[in-house]
Amino acid sequence: MPYRFRQRVRHKDFKGPTAGQCGEYAQANLVIVPSAYAEDFLRFCIRNPKACPLLGVGERGQWNVPALGQDIDLRTDVPGYNVYRDGELQAQPDDILSLWSDDLVAFAIGCSFSFEQMLTHEHIGLRHVEEGVNVPMYRTDIENAPAGPFGGRLVVSMRPMTGAHAIRAVQVTSRFPSVHGAPVHLGSPRAIGIADLGRPDYGDAVTVREDEVPVFWACGVTPQSALEAARLPFAIAHRPGHMLVTDIPNASLAVL
Repeated sequence: MPYRFRQRVRHKDFKGPTAGQCGEYAQANLVIVPSAYAEDFLRFCIRNPKACPLLGVGERGQWNVPALGQDIDLRTDVPGYNVYRDGELQAQPDDILSLWSDDLVAFAIGCSFSFEQMLTHEHIGLRHVEEGVNVPMYRTDIENAPAGPFGGRLVVSMRPMTGAHAIRAVQVTSRFPSVHGAPVHLGSPRAIGIADLGRPDYGDAVTVREDEVPVFWACGVTPQSALEAARLPFAIAHRPGHMLVTDIPNASLAVL
């Protein structure tokens, strides 16, 4: 199923957010940097494991990273890309074939869309899926642990839940550290520097009902905050919410 889905993406038959797609398989955030910055970015991931849990790292110039799945082409198999120059978002192409070079190193980072299938199995609703929009994501005032030029602030994704569902979600997601693990915050968004839930920095706003609490997970868009802070001359990432669907079963990522 992931292979067929990636073929749809590669041929531009699917271009939207990937929440709910191939739900049994891990999805990945993507960061691609020039080789001169790869060691620093690897250290950044190691120092910020909640936001940047690594699923795979390519060799210099490698765009097919076999550990992630069959016939994967990182240049075409993501539904949307962000291209940064000097820390500024310059373009959002549908593929990066013309931008690829043998000097680039790719990092695949775990995504919270992966544990959503586990939440669905527990009958915990996902508002962004119900409302047919991209998950809301917010910049916080929590500083990342820096490494070389990389720093910036933690980005979180938010899912509103009843108190009982929030407790169960903590129990479920804590078993999946490779896809962000347990939430980093529950409750008041202002406590982590978010002024208005109705105005996400990435993705779309969703309805939060009176009997619900916002639940925040570390988000794989955090590296894009780090890319902006580092002001690299060139870097590529996925468009927020538009993930690489891998062949890695979510169940294989669980820990006891």
